[in-house]
Amino acid sequence: MLAHLLIKNYALIEQTELAPDRALNIITGETGAGKSIMLGAVGLLMGNRADTKILYNPDEKCVIEGSYDISGYVVEHIFEEEDLDYSTSCVIRREISPSGKSRAFVNDTPVNLDTLRRITSQLMDVHSQHDSSLLGSNEYQLQIVDTYAGNEETLKKYRESFKEYRQLQTEYDELRRQAGQIKKEFDYNHFLFQELAKAKLQPDEQEALEQELNVLENATEVREKLQLAYQYLDDPEQSIIAYLKNVLGQLNGLSKISQQYEPLRERIQSGLIEFRDLADEVNAAEEVVDIDDKRAEEIKGRLNTIYNLQQKHQVRKVVDLLDIQAELERKVSMVLNSDADIETARQNAEKAKEKMMKAAQTLTKSREAVLKPIEKQIHKLLTDLGMPNAALEITNQTSPPTSDGTDAVSFLFSANKGMKPQQLKNVASGGEFSRLMMALKYILATKRKLPTIVFDEIDTGVSGEIAIKMGNMMLDMARTHQVIAITHLHQIAAQGTAHYFVYKDHSAARTVSRIRKLSFEERVTEIAQMIGGRRPSETILQNARELLDQKSNGQA
Repeated sequence: MLAHLLIKNYALIEQTELAPDRALNIITGETGAGKSIMLGAVGLLMGNRADTKILYNPDEKCVIEGSYDISGYVVEHIFEEEDLDYSTSCVIRREISPSGKSRAFVNDTPVNLDTLRRITSQLMDVHSQHDSSLLGSNEYQLQIVDTYAGNEETLKKYRESFKEYRQLQTEYDELRRQAGQIKKEFDYNHFLFQELAKAKLQPDEQEALEQELNVLENATEVREKLQLAYQYLDDPEQSIIAYLKNVLGQLNGLSKISQQYEPLRERIQSGLIEFRDLADEVNAAEEVVDIDDKRAEEIKGRLNTIYNLQQKHQVRKVVDLLDIQAELERKVSMVLNSDADIETARQNAEKAKEKMMKAAQTLTKSREAVLKPIEKQIHKLLTDLGMPNAALEITNQTSPPTSDGTDAVSFLFSANKGMKPQQLKNVASGGEFSRLMMALKYILATKRKLPTIVFDEIDTGVSGEIAIKMGNMMLDMARTHQVIAITHLHQIAAQGTAHYFVYKDHSAARTVSRIRKLSFEERVTEIAQMIGGRRPSETILQNARELLDQKSNGQA
């Protein structure tokens, strides 16, 4: 139940607080005083969208905060699934900053609007005048049937199977689309792949071939330079090695004179060895350089093949050609294997469809089982509400699968005897809609364990004895639910266990809306004014007192 409500800087409300009673809370006030503004604030807690236009002071943030006692209600699993701390005392807060940024919190933990809606939808059921228009939609009617049937888990399982089927069917359709497109390009892709595969490309061969060709094309020059280098290193008469031998001979003599010259001799000795090795390598390099025109032509042919392929595919590296080859192979293989892949995908989608349809049949069976009981209960309640000739007929037709199943539920209504039931939007007046909605909310309250139910002028279009019966129904609902009712009828207002009055305060420079809880005598005055205007007679005041006394005696 809603234990405390804080509204700050919202519309005409500067700041107000409300601590609703556990049973039936009545909210009354003059038209435009701010009753519906309070409902709008509650709507923010329910996850409705908001903008900066709702700020009373555009320079300050708007804060709507509701404290709930949720002990005894099965909502702990939702907190676990949303990774939120659970407590039997739950605080939900919504903030709208002057910049328009909206933030939501559950027990001081930031949450997105989807999470906020998921939680508050289990804490409050708000009936607004908008619901009366919603009642004409088949989707809303289906929700009523599911709530009555307790189909939450059944519908959840169906939606899981529906989601799986849609995913697999999409994959199957996409495979068929891709296969059809690729088959059109198959011949060309197959030719390109075969051309690349036949080339037997190697990742680093281009660089190696280019280097080898460069040597072959300059073989004479290379050999001459290597021969000259060898002569400089190891000519018998005049070369680096010959000079080093002479240096070594001189140092050999010095080392015999003094050991201090031994390190120099050893270094020259090492240098001589290194230069001999170097001379051998230069000589070997010169010997392997051949003037091989045939090999040069082979390399040119191979490089031309590579260059042509690179130009054709508009790349510069062999590795890029290999990537293209791999992609072409994938496309070719997809076509060659597409029939098997498509058949597998079709079978998977078909199995998922069978599973979905089985879940849909279970859902349909559960729904159809409650259609007659709903009709029967609604007829009884409408009779009590002064519509003995009213008839509600609920039909169900099979429809293509959607996220709600394969049922097209439709509420057909007739308010008068001898009139064939028709679509609600075509036959129900405002008062008839209100009574029908009241009857539906009444029976659904027994099927759904919601802490708080809010009615916003559900009594539109009714009066007299019918209003009294609607008030009694609300009071009966308040035995197991916290009920908050915004009303303009004194018959319903008299049934409240707590009565709040909304009014405009003009004492300051700017008008603000305020709310206060009425004492017994204040309730007498308010109900009398609802009956007879701003200056009720003593008789009307006495009637108001009797209405409240009857309600108190009835409770006792």
